[in-house]
Amino acid sequence: MTALGTARADPGEVGVGRLVVGETRDGAEFGLPVAVINGADDGKTLYVQAASDGDELNGVGVVSRFVPQIDPTELSGTILLVGIVNYHGFQVAEHRNPIDDTKTNRTYPGDENGTSSERIAHATFSAAKRADYVLDLHQGSTSRMLNEVRVRCGRRHRLHEECLELATVFGCGYVLDQKGPDGQLARVAPDEGIPTVDPELGGCVGWDEESIELGVQGIFNVLTHYGFLEGEITQNPQTRATGFDQHGSPVGGLVHWQRELGDRVSPGDPLFTVSDVFGTEKETITADSAGILWRSRRLPQVATGEYVCSVATGVDTC
Repeated sequence: MTALGTARADPGEVGVGRLVVGETRDGAEFGLPVAVINGADDGKTLYVQAASDGDELNGVGVVSRFVPQIDPTELSGTILLVGIVNYHGFQVAEHRNPIDDTKTNRTYPGDENGTSSERIAHATFSAAKRADYVLDLHQGSTSRMLNEVRVRCGRRHRLHEECLELATVFGCGYVLDQKGPDGQLARVAPDEGIPTVDPELGGCVGWDEESIELGVQGIFNVLTHYGFLEGEITQNPQTRATGFDQHGSPVGGLVHWQRELGDRVSPGDPLFTVSDVFGTEKETITADSAGILWRSRRLPQVATGEYVCSVATGVDTC
């Protein structure tokens, strides 16, 4: 039998339950929703988690679609899943944990006696350390963003090639290969010898069907490539970026896009214009570097100095 929190599964079975991490403000115990998929045959372990940022729901959509599709009798090894990490943020659709006003994916490896986010990070990291591979499902919050997978350990890390392989196997089409901030699961888990990536499944309000389907297929790609399931996958070349130019607006007004997400741009190419509310153009903002329009704000109104978009730089193929 394999267990995670109260979820238990014998070989060839699926079990669901809760991973208790504390109490709510009325003193009631709460736990994260967890599942164990225990393969009929022995093998490696994959850990998957979603919604460490409470408004990033595409990962929850992936988990809810993926689990019913997997047949544990055909699986070699084990899959451990935490369906919602940022419990408190998810309840109110907020990015940060409202209990401590913290971004949960900056608190790994966590602290079992720490803040709310640190306790959640400790509990989920303890589960992740049982795995051979880790997928931490994210999205670009409510911004518009390409579907990508992020390798966050840094290109000098001893596990960089293993993490890059995991990202290309997942196969969203785009990879960001850039060292991430301290406290990210995808920064901390490789230090424990576990290849880990952040699939960033688009960006939207609510969830997006195309991104969810890409995420489900990505997990099946990983399971097949690493021997959890029989079969073979076709690994397509991925477009990789190693950095970003971020562009804000030098004036206030309404944004009008001159390029679409995924478009390649050269220095001096117009990215967007800003007009006043009567349609008079005030400013044209151009690309500083060659790259790909990767991410953009969703709402058209901007103030002076407000973020508008990101152009990925250092682009090649992996």
